[in-house]
Amino acid sequence: MENPNRFPTWIDKLKVRGGAPYALLTLDVIEPIAPVLAQGLWMAQPLAGLWNGRQDVRDLAELLEAPDGIARLRRRLADE
Repeated sequence: MENPNRFPTWIDKLKVRGGAPYALLTLDVIEPIAPVLAQGLWMAQPLAGLWNGRQDVRDLAELLEAPDGIARLRRRLADE
């Protein structure tokens, strides 16, 4: 993991647009399978590079793999 405090750039944009409650609900749903989803994101990372989203995909995959990653993502979305 390169930088454990790095979040995808779209997280703050999502909060500004009022999407945080939906993202928090999504985190509740995907939490049990987060490591599996992270592996899928690692495989999708080269494709995301076509749209300049490679670093965001990498950051999200690292968060989903980290033991406290989803909790940190929740805190960021909830402004705690």
